[in-house]
Amino acid sequence: MSTAITHRLQDPDAAVRRLAVMDLPYSDEDDIVPLLLPMLTDPDASVRTEAVRALEGQEEPEVVEALAARLLDADAAVRKATGEVLAELKLAASADPLLPMLATSHPAEVRAMAFRAIRALRDPRAFAPALGSLRDADATVRRDAVGVLGYLRDEAALGEIAEVAANDPDPEVRRVAVGALGYASSISVLPSLTRALVDSVWTVRDEAAQTLGKLRMAPAVPDLVRAMDDAYWQVRLKAARALGVLKAEAGLPALVQALSHEVSNLRKEAAIALGSIGDRRAIAPLEAALADPDPDVRKLARLALTAIGLAQEAKGAAS
Repeated sequence: MSTAITHRLQDPDAAVRRLAVMDLPYSDEDDIVPLLLPMLTDPDASVRTEAVRALEGQEEPEVVEALAARLLDADAAVRKATGEVLAELKLAASADPLLPMLATSHPAEVRAMAFRAIRALRDPRAFAPALGSLRDADATVRRDAVGVLGYLRDEAALGEIAEVAANDPDPEVRRVAVGALGYASSISVLPSLTRALVDSVWTVRDEAAQTLGKLRMAPAVPDLVRAMDDAYWQVRLKAARALGVLKAEAGLPALVQALSHEVSNLRKEAAIALGSIGDRRAIAPLEAALADPDPDVRKLARLALTAIGLAQEAKGAAS
């Protein structure tokens, strides 16, 4: 252990200690953890913040436990840095010190960060606290609790998540809930998703179109066709993609119309969808798209025409 770095970490000047902490990850020290852990309780908040950041990627149990305690730090910057570092955890065992932070006795900010940190760890012990937090007064807690349930993919939570997707007062919570329904294997979530397709906030509608495409729910085709008239092209794009995945011939007129939309990304998605559907009625519009000013649209139109030709050959061979 370098005597110089140790002296700097113990310097009376907080600025010196902070710079020493920042230098540690780039030093020749073989093990920086024993040096950094005491700095998490340094009297200066800026030193604690840098110590938290310097411990990113270190998932030894004592490190995660010490970081979890910083979620209760008196300083907002320390808490924020801690939440960001903990959100990068990958080892399942890291959930142990985080679970107590989900308790409702802790401030909403702490619980939200703990939910966010434990989400990717997929620890089933987080299911009950997450489910119980879907009615929390704090929207951030509800959002991150929904995220945990989406990662856990437990069918028992689908009804609650669907309710949140349809009725939560916060649009970001609704959007996350709509996305979380993407693991459903039951048609029971369809009413919530089709309702989300006409949500007052476009990001919720966008998420709904994407989720319906992911779930390949054919009964949603009429709603997706209507979504092709959405005021936001981003929603139309996701609806076009879903119609292509579903090979929905009912979407043909709307997709053909989208081939002339001013946004090239939507024209590209329409061409892909028409090729996937494989209906010969799309041949003439796709041939016209071969003159599109965007080279990617022209390329995708050619590929779509090839796909339609192959689909028609296959139909002929089958008959």
